[in-house]
Amino acid sequence: MGEVNYRHKEKIPVVERYGLESVPIHLRTTTSIEYAMIQMAISVNAGNVLIPALAVLQGGLSFFQAVLSTMIGATVAFIFVSFLALPGAKYGIPAQYAIRSIMGVKGARYIASPVRTITSLYWFAVQTIGGTYLLKELLERVASIEVPFTPLALVMATIMATLALIGFEAVKKMTKYFLPLLFMGGVVMLYILITADRSGIVMSDVNTHDGTIPIGTMMFFASLAFVQYISGVSSASDMARYAKSTKHAYFGLLTGNTVGFALTAILGAYTATISGNWNPYVVSSQLTSSFILTAIIFVAAIFSMITINLSNAYTGGYSLLNSIPHLGRVRSAIIFGVTAVTLSAFPNLVTNAQVYISWMGALIIPLSAVIVIDYIIIKKRELTSVDFEKLTTNSFHYNKTGLLTISIGIVLYLCLPVSLSPGFITFVGTCFVYIVLKLYNKRNAIMDEFQ
Repeated sequence: MGEVNYRHKEKIPVVERYGLESVPIHLRTTTSIEYAMIQMAISVNAGNVLIPALAVLQGGLSFFQAVLSTMIGATVAFIFVSFLALPGAKYGIPAQYAIRSIMGVKGARYIASPVRTITSLYWFAVQTIGGTYLLKELLERVASIEVPFTPLALVMATIMATLALIGFEAVKKMTKYFLPLLFMGGVVMLYILITADRSGIVMSDVNTHDGTIPIGTMMFFASLAFVQYISGVSSASDMARYAKSTKHAYFGLLTGNTVGFALTAILGAYTATISGNWNPYVVSSQLTSSFILTAIIFVAAIFSMITINLSNAYTGGYSLLNSIPHLGRVRSAIIFGVTAVTLSAFPNLVTNAQVYISWMGALIIPLSAVIVIDYIIIKKRELTSVDFEKLTTNSFHYNKTGLLTISIGIVLYLCLPVSLSPGFITFVGTCFVYIVLKLYNKRNAIMDEFQ
């Protein structure tokens, strides 16, 4: 009893220092409701409305088609992401360390982790850029202060990278405090968009003009949404390592991600439909003269940018740590933060988002497919003592079957035309190839034993 009481009295350090080692059991107290709140707060932001908005602006989809297609793609991704949160919840280890048991120690360090780091860096920059545009717009409108984009973006990025350095407790507390404000901001923006005289939209206006359903285009944007969120399988355990149980982690992440994206998709697609602009924060603030409503939008925009980038920087820092373990948790977070701040000064990362996301998918989709199918089907959602022995002894360098499968997946992704939704097809195809190769290797191993 004395030991238990002592452990519960132990204070959590201001700056998180747990690296690749397991988080102590007494710190695993986060419930499914708290995880749902975290993920909902992370979801509603300027960067995440991009794909639903592009489905309308560049894909020509109606409001309903854009929401439906992106919801399908994102939800499928969230199901897999929630499964890959289980190693963190069960063993208290970060995602990239768990992935060593799948890709091999060197495969995870030199392939999986760099891909995750680059993905986190990109989305950190996208979120910062989108939020900075809004902040600049509101400062000019409300306070008549004209601030250059680059220094403002660098200041905002620095603040968020510094908060991420604190660790999971910062993410947990910030999202808990910000969620009501973020929800209020979303309601206010929808109210302004729906009631503004300038919009004049009715439900019949958001249908396609010729009555046809562009299945190919819908599948493409579902694929883009899938590509955007499936990369979360390589970082889900970073958050979940503080979970009260595996059920709390799985259902908390799945519920929060799905509900949060549904709100985001509605907001982004509706804004694009009535205004021809992708950013609901900017559009709604331009459609109202109310200082109070503008202030609510402003606060919601800034807080949404902070919450999502806390997550991006937190998980990206762990990916970098897995690649270069001797850095330690603090130094890896600092290096990631400095790089992310630098990238936030390049706004073309947003304007060319569709191109960047598609190219990242060439790596993300096959890698994510191997991680998902190996953990869920091959390992049956468990890491055995043999798996942990491989991690600690460095006896498992590369998953050669996995690397071969990923190479095939990359070729498939790049060869498929856009009209065939390469994200979905490549993911399914990579999973199939990996299972076939695994069964073939197993059959050969059994034959060798009998010879």
